[in-house]
Amino acid sequence: MNLCLMRCTHILGTTYSFSNPYSIPTDRPLIIVPNHQSMHDISPISWFMRKNHPKFVSKIELGRGIPSVSYNLRHGGSALIDRNDSKQALREIAKLGKYINEHNRSAVIFPEGTRSRDGHPKKFQPTGLKLLLKNAPTALLVPISINNSWKMMKYGKFPYGLGNHITFQVHQPIENNGDFDELISDVEEKVISGIHNT
Repeated sequence: MNLCLMRCTHILGTTYSFSNPYSIPTDRPLIIVPNHQSMHDISPISWFMRKNHPKFVSKIELGRGIPSVSYNLRHGGSALIDRNDSKQALREIAKLGKYINEHNRSAVIFPEGTRSRDGHPKKFQPTGLKLLLKNAPTALLVPISINNSWKMMKYGKFPYGLGNHITFQVHQPIENNGDFDELISDVEEKVISGIHNT
């Protein structure tokens, strides 16, 4: 499904590059931490990291109304969080952390909290990421820098942008040393270092 969604954007001249020079293990849990520019961040991560079985921390509104995508989020193991109900959100994120830790799956969290509409990164909101780190202590952190997916939706939902080259740069994975503040600062620095607002 995710490959199909990517292929559909080729008609607009969209191309994708996924640079992953590291040997990312498939036999241990991952916490994948990208910046967030648009919904077009999701399918490439799902496809290119499919061997790691990524599950997303997503707002609850996306769990309905989007053909195939909403069904996948509801039934594929992702955490659908209500941003107006902090207790519910924290409970779902903690549950996802425990799940990936037990089953060697991957959680994808966008710590900016919402997408950047102009490509400029927003400050990380650490609460959700800390909760994943706490509940998946064996997980390897994988920072990813995304560029140009915001250009697909710079005019809103319609018309889409044309001729965009969307890039994904995977950075050196980081082991969880238990110092969550240091880890999050390191991850944020790596993600921002690969963002090019062009």
